Amino acid sequence: MDNLKSHQGFAQTFKDNTLTIGLGFPLESYEGSFPKMDLEEQMLLAKKSESLGFASLFVRDSPLYNPKLDDVGALYDPWVFLSYVAAHTNQIALGTSSIVTTLRHPLHVAKSAASLDTISKQRLLLGVGSGDRPIEFPVFKVDDHEKAALFRESIVVMKKVWKESFPQIQTERVEMLQGDVVPKPILSDIPILGTGYSGQTIEWLAKHTDGWFFYSQGVNEQRELVKKWREAAGVFKPFAQSLAIDLSENSNEAPKPIKGGFRSGYKFLIDYLHAYSDAGVNHVMFGLKNSKRPAAEVIQELGEYIVPHFSPNKQ
Repeated sequence: MDNLKSHQGFAQTFKDNTLTIGLGFPLESYEGSFPKMDLEEQMLLAKKSESLGFASLFVRDSPLYNPKLDDVGALYDPWVFLSYVAAHTNQIALGTSSIVTTLRHPLHVAKSAASLDTISKQRLLLGVGSGDRPIEFPVFKVDDHEKAALFRESIVVMKKVWKESFPQIQTERVEMLQGDVVPKPILSDIPILGTGYSGQTIEWLAKHTDGWFFYSQGVNEQRELVKKWREAAGVFKPFAQSLAIDLSENSNEAPKPIKGGFRSGYKFLIDYLHAYSDAGVNHVMFGLKNSKRPAAEVIQELGEYIVPHFSPNKQ
């Protein structure tokens, strides 16, 4: 864990007793299931976010489109897309929220993650999860009753192949008695953020991951959860959460709930984030899908009025 303090993505996103701000792709508001995700526009907004001091950009992993849900996710494969983002940015952390490790072979995930972390100069924050879309498991011929065990296996395997040369590994999906996975991460490790519980206990997650990515909930509930996480971890391991926002043009507008978050003016949002910072939350990733305003306007306003309050370098 100590070596991750020099990991560029981890260091600029996470600091004890500090809250930072990130954004989730697609950087646009849209109705229905499919975003446009125009690549030129997305890269312009990604670079804009970086210049304004946002700590991170996260992309979702949605292996299959489920028409019964109202959102396809980030549309593109996360590894391909984040590689493209890495080529158009320089410093901002690049996160996954989250790679569904139960549906991907752990050696493939380990190689993809190590490749992206190296290409991006240590900017990858590897969010991982066990998957929550029931239709995907039978399609990939994975028993969803085994997903908690497969999630544990994936983390153990990845950490081992990043650290060791020609490791000997025998697990449910891996029979590695020869060969090696390259490239190795520069630090022989990549920060892994568990998402939700993924079928695990807090104690297991605190021991085997480098941070926890959770869902938006009331500040008192989040404070209690952060407290349990801190007690289980024993050392600083960051706690992050997502939040859907619809930023009003009226800076004083009071909050109104929307799915996964709220609509409000930026003044309430500042107070909200200070409350969650006091509760121990270290990072908040904004989702813009339900925004009524163009993403460029929202990102600009967040960069001017919100981000300066929440920076790892703020005194």
